Amino acid sequence: MALQRWDPFRELRRLDRGFVRGFGPRMVYGHTENGHAVWGVPLDVVEEDDSFVVRASTPGVAPEDIDVTIDGNVLTIKGHTEAEAEAEDKSESYIVRERRSGDFQRALRLSDTVDTEKIESTYGNGVLTIRIPKRESTKARKVEVKAGG
Repeated sequence: MALQRWDPFRELRRLDRGFVRGFGPRMVYGHTENGHAVWGVPLDVVEEDDSFVVRASTPGVAPEDIDVTIDGNVLTIKGHTEAEAEAEDKSESYIVRERRSGDFQRALRLSDTVDTEKIESTYGNGVLTIRIPKRESTKARKVEVKAGG
């Protein structure tokens, strides 16, 4: 596999599933430098002939609030979304509040077969799309079979 998801909290989630299943809230899986909880962004990663495409669901997040960085061979998506303010009218209260807010982060370890200098990203309809081209030398190519003796 050319892309490998880098997830330093995988073992914590495994333990969490084993010990906490059905007993209420989940553990916090990460924190920023300032101590705030971080949630992971849901991703799809697709391999095409000449590139990999990463699609991250970031509904309600402005493009200027999303940072995409490459450090070595690690692609990192970070951002922040604000929670809606509590209603001024104290007669209103939430019945269900599931939409996430705060800091989010996701990192993928890229293989050596990608060209990190030519990565492009676009944002539309709540989906961040990152196209990571493969290096020319690693793309599959057809070799002609010649008849002869």
